[in-house]
Amino acid sequence: MKADGDSVRAFLGWCVAGAAGCFGVLSLPSVGPFVLLGTLLLCAWLWSVFGVGRALGGCLTGAALPLLYVAWLNRDGPGDVCTSTPTSRTCAEEMSPWPLVVAAVVLVVVGIVVFGRPRGRVSRS
Repeated sequence: MKADGDSVRAFLGWCVAGAAGCFGVLSLPSVGPFVLLGTLLLCAWLWSVFGVGRALGGCLTGAALPLLYVAWLNRDGPGDVCTSTPTSRTCAEEMSPWPLVVAAVVLVVVGIVVFGRPRGRVSRS
């Protein structure tokens, strides 16, 4: 017997899968393929336990977390950001964090709306 695919537990599980998938894509040149493999296994497990339901919107909500982290790392951008110590000075090019923040907010809102919408109704005409 499958658990309810519209439960909060299912939503949180899909949030973890969405966050892991987004992190895997962002880190593709390094550990990304391994993270994506683990994410695929997690998604298969979630699918077998909860099935497909509104909680699948958690993938979108969870994907916002790595985007917010990258936005936080670039919080001093856009442009060259330099840090100085008594013995050295390092500069790095940072991008604007605002497009990532906007994308993360949109993902959170859409994921919660998908989860919160009522079950599909059949209209009788």
